[in-house]
Amino acid sequence: MSVEPQRLPDEANGGVPVEAAPVGADIDAPAQTPSSPAKGMFGITGTGDVSGFGGLVRRRPELVGTPRPYGGYFDEVTDALEEAYPGFADAIEKVIVDRGELTLHIKPERIAEVAKTMRDDESLRFEFCASVSGVDYLNSDVRRLHVCYELVSMTYRRRVRLEAAIPAGASLPSVTSVYPTADWHERETYDMFGVIFTGHPNLTRILMPDDWEGFPQRKDYPLGGVPVEYKGAEIPPPDQRRVYQ
Repeated sequence: MSVEPQRLPDEANGGVPVEAAPVGADIDAPAQTPSSPAKGMFGITGTGDVSGFGGLVRRRPELVGTPRPYGGYFDEVTDALEEAYPGFADAIEKVIVDRGELTLHIKPERIAEVAKTMRDDESLRFEFCASVSGVDYLNSDVRRLHVCYELVSMTYRRRVRLEAAIPAGASLPSVTSVYPTADWHERETYDMFGVIFTGHPNLTRILMPDDWEGFPQRKDYPLGGVPVEYKGAEIPPPDQRRVYQ
């Protein structure tokens, strides 16, 4: 299939259109990897482009600590943790309050210590770890793998998030000795993101087969897939489709 060359106005020639090489992939061409995951389909507003590929580049948000007062019970929680945990100033990287949620960014090597204090201190009493999950900030953070711990205080009806960041291939302590419910959650985070939790009693895959290669929820994991028949046409798998840039 031939593609007509793109014609762009040439300002030096009085606005007369000139031929330009087509941008994007041709039919049956192998899939292309965008040069940056932040390009295209991000933040396109105020233009007539509805394709989602306007060539705009998404700004990388800079997460800076939220200044006090945090509001609500958030000040009480941070004050109680600072009083109960002697290494507070060294262990807490920053405190973020956003969309009515409190997130404490913790140095990864201190995560189990902080979690134990959050559980045991009478002023905190975060008895339940509701979830441990992962996030991959590929090309946005040198410590690309973030682990999030959602803690719940049933005594005070409060919620807080602990977050620790590590580079790919690094590890951080398991919190299973503090919260036994984190066992399978940490296994899933390892299975999907490749995060190593040292001290875990049985850190094996939980969703994928034991011999599976790679970590499916990392952003650089290949899409793969199989062709799909639909109304007489064959839809190629994602890694073989065209990519417009």
